Amino acid sequence: MRHEKKGSRKGYTTGACSAAAARAATLGLLHGQVPGQVDCLLPNGQQVSFAVTDGRLEGRQAHAVVVKDAGDDPDVTHKARLTADVRRLPDQPGVVLINGGPGVGTVTMPGLGLEVGSPAINPVPRRNIEDNVRAAAGEWLAGQGLEVTISVPDGEAMARRTLNARLGIIGGISILGTTGIVHPYSTAAFRASVIQGIEVAANQGQDTVVLTTGGRTEKFVQGELPRLAPACFVQMGDFLRYALDTAAKTGIRHVVIGGMVGKLTKMAQGETITHANRNAVDTGLVADIAAAAGAPAGVCAEIRNAETARYGAERMAELGLADAFHRELGRRVIQTLAARYPGRFSIKVLICDFEGHKLAEVAEDNINGC
Repeated sequence: MRHEKKGSRKGYTTGACSAAAARAATLGLLHGQVPGQVDCLLPNGQQVSFAVTDGRLEGRQAHAVVVKDAGDDPDVTHKARLTADVRRLPDQPGVVLINGGPGVGTVTMPGLGLEVGSPAINPVPRRNIEDNVRAAAGEWLAGQGLEVTISVPDGEAMARRTLNARLGIIGGISILGTTGIVHPYSTAAFRASVIQGIEVAANQGQDTVVLTTGGRTEKFVQGELPRLAPACFVQMGDFLRYALDTAAKTGIRHVVIGGMVGKLTKMAQGETITHANRNAVDTGLVADIAAAAGAPAGVCAEIRNAETARYGAERMAELGLADAFHRELGRRVIQTLAARYPGRFSIKVLICDFEGHKLAEVAEDNINGC
């Protein structure tokens, strides 16, 4: 028997699961029984079979649920119950209306490609839901229309663990997915969220984005830059290249990077994807930075032979050289990135320790509004 490598199992997006639930409910409304299994056409053209639960008929309405399987992606919507209620519209032949119910967010700010006030069902999944409903209904739509309401029990609670509120989506999750597939450890999904976050800031007229490597660094920079709009803050994780490429493409003029010593060292050495499983931290570079900050040769040798950048930072702190060390690290980051994106935006680096305390602030030039 062939076993999938751990961490390689793909899953399905909230959009694909919503489309499958809507198709199942439509079939139930037409044929008098909601199927326990339904074939659904994904946006990428694949045909996939989904299990359907809680199928039932209620007068002119049918109800179906597809439970999301995110595969090996650590997704807050894993096991979410994507629910479709489909009802007849006798006086609107050919019409398929798609609405958001409880647990689906509402768009409150521009910049997402969705109308303000509309449900947070992105354009591709919206089309995919409609395509599957039309395919299931066939000629039946010539005589009447259908209204599809997508809801997600506990969606509002799930949304608290996402960036939706910052993007102006309130009251629930977004229905997402450009292909219908969730890739393992969603490099694709997270990368897309980074790009979208910067695009939202640009579309709102912001000229500054603050890129952070995680939750602790984000909390730190938010405290340092309280006057910036929430949309300016984007958790880029390990995806520096995609974040900066998008900043350049969208005309962002000022980039602030918040980070800790390990990720920042990788940036200084030219790594644009800073995941720990990729290239190791160059402790030789850390030693060079320590030397520039005034460390004696023996300490520099210790740092060069160490395994982590953190060791170097802690050793420099013992010598009373932490400030000089972190300022030099910030300068190296700026030098590397400015060479890669000459003249595209100004760069500032904010550095904190592992408890979120400020260690250094280094700017290429003054950043307006910061």
